Amino acid sequence: MPNFNIHLNKALKIMLGTNAFILISGAMLAPIYALFVDKVGGSLLDASLTGGAFAFAAGITTIVAGKFADKIKQNELIVAAGYAVIGLGYLLFTQVNSVIFLSLIQALIGSAEAFYSPSFDAVYSKHLSVDRAGRQWGAWESINYFSMSFGAIIGGTVVTLFGFNALFILMACLCFSSAIYIYFLPRRLL
Repeated sequence: MPNFNIHLNKALKIMLGTNAFILISGAMLAPIYALFVDKVGGSLLDASLTGGAFAFAAGITTIVAGKFADKIKQNELIVAAGYAVIGLGYLLFTQVNSVIFLSLIQALIGSAEAFYSPSFDAVYSKHLSVDRAGRQWGAWESINYFSMSFGAIIGGTVVTLFGFNALFILMACLCFSSAIYIYFLPRRLL
């Protein structure tokens, strides 16, 4: 029988748990995003273009964010801020009335995700065990996939039962919960 004991310290557990909420929130919308774009009057091409706005903004922001993460002392606050801005973006989805506005929101979310990611990696890396780094990064990768699976199922269920706005509010709440938790966490823990 395989040994699945990964040996995660408290800081890594906190980082994985809070990041799982962010990953779940994104995964809740991903498989049904084109349906939402259609609902607000967009086409499949518009879904692709707004997704492109997300990725383009993330690409540009990542260049700046990596340099910034190397200079700041409290990267966990950048992580919390990124989570909060993503949550704000999800709340703004409830107000979408055009594809242009949707593109701007996607760019905001992409920028926020790219801004927190290098800081997340810096904090996570700081708490890795030298002899268990592969397993501990593997834990993050595993959480990523489990979050996508769980989020996809929950997202479709929520939209089917309650509609897109309920989904966006739930997504935002997950992000805000993670942001608030990290923000108020004693600095010595991360």
